[in-house]
Amino acid sequence: MSELLNYILHNEDAFRRNRLPSLYSDFTLQKKTNPDGYAVNIAAWEQALIRAAKRGYTSSRGVRVQSGSIKDTNDVTGTRKKTDHLVLRTDESLLRDLELAEWGRPVALGAVFDEAMRKRTMIPLPLYKTSGSSLQKAQWKLIDPGALSPWSVMSWGVRQLKGIVIGTDGETAPKMQVQELVLVENLQEAAELVVKKATGNSASPLDLIYSKESFVEEFASILHDATELSDSDFDVLLIYLSRDSNAIAYDGKTIKFKPKDKTAEITPQDKTIASIKTLVSTLSKQVKTLEDKVTELTASARTALANKNRISALSAVKSKKMVEHNLQQRLNTLVQLEEVYAKIEQATGQVEIVQAMEASTGVLRGLHAQIGGAERVEDVMDKLREEMSKVDEVGSIMNEAGPVFDESEIDDELEAMEKSDLEAKEKKEAEAIQKRLAELDSLKQASDDAARESQTAKNVDSQLAQSIDRLSNMTMEDRPLPAN
Repeated sequence: MSELLNYILHNEDAFRRNRLPSLYSDFTLQKKTNPDGYAVNIAAWEQALIRAAKRGYTSSRGVRVQSGSIKDTNDVTGTRKKTDHLVLRTDESLLRDLELAEWGRPVALGAVFDEAMRKRTMIPLPLYKTSGSSLQKAQWKLIDPGALSPWSVMSWGVRQLKGIVIGTDGETAPKMQVQELVLVENLQEAAELVVKKATGNSASPLDLIYSKESFVEEFASILHDATELSDSDFDVLLIYLSRDSNAIAYDGKTIKFKPKDKTAEITPQDKTIASIKTLVSTLSKQVKTLEDKVTELTASARTALANKNRISALSAVKSKKMVEHNLQQRLNTLVQLEEVYAKIEQATGQVEIVQAMEASTGVLRGLHAQIGGAERVEDVMDKLREEMSKVDEVGSIMNEAGPVFDESEIDDELEAMEKSDLEAKEKKEAEAIQKRLAELDSLKQASDDAARESQTAKNVDSQLAQSIDRLSNMTMEDRPLPAN
């Protein structure tokens, strides 16, 4: 069983064992007699192939090294290889990878690709590359999620007879054409992830510039950590980013991401920056390789000395010296390039600052032009003071036109009001004092009554105690005799 089929059977719910007879049959016969079943099968194959391609299982050109069964899409071992993720090749190898011992090859796979091209979820690669117009997202109608709804599946199941539908209209599945199809859903997802990664982590404008080599290296595993996008994938991805989503400027060698709400064109400076970044990356890899070589030769020389093999030890040391010489040259060049890149980055920041200051100057100039200068402001303030003085003058005149009152009468009335308020206050305080005294008298009377009652109770208790004491001290002779 191929890795592609193993992945589909373990990860796609639509490929349950009881569904396989129908999925591998010529279900094009259902297109008129059972449209729901036809749509379910088309959507199942389409989604399975798109998701498998996203993880690199559909490529016939890439080699994938993996051990163990594919029960978990994240359980991947082995080296990372380049495989197609955005392009699906429909040929004999695909049918062979999907072949089952029990059910053979999928008969209606040609109809699946025809429907996908009709809905534009898959587009022939030559057509996509040569299209002069941008393929807008609104035109790319993706798989209808309702095609695999429980109701559709139930309706499909009711119309099945032991999992296989026999049509009556004589239609047969179209032959599958050998071609390469662009998987629109995977392409869109890869493009969104690339833009998010490139623009989200950019600390300076220089981070938005890539050579094609550095772009391929940076975003090779953007869809799946265990595999890398193929060269064909990157060709399609760059076309989409530059033509369809307009996220980058691209001239075939240099790539420049566009900041939000801004346009960007590739300048000679951008090409130089991309070249420097690529060279720095290349030199860094060479330095790492040479350092590993020095370590290896040092170990070889020591091993030769331990084995008393002086000739081999001298040869290893000589080779080590040559490698160290090359390493030092690479390090010196790398330091110079990194210094140049740092200066370019610093100059780029200065350019942005100057441009911002220049723009601010223009804004201030425009505002000052609206103000009209200091003389105009002084003129406006003089006129404002003049108008304010007129307001005060009008208010004074209006006050003069009002009624005239005798000031002594106003004073007498105010004094009477104060006296009345004082008397009312004193009366209220006297009433409060009187009420408080009455409460105190009531409390005193209650206290006296309680004291008298307490004293009376004490007297009764005392008399009772004395009587009990006399009775206890009386002898039998003292007690009175009963009458005869």
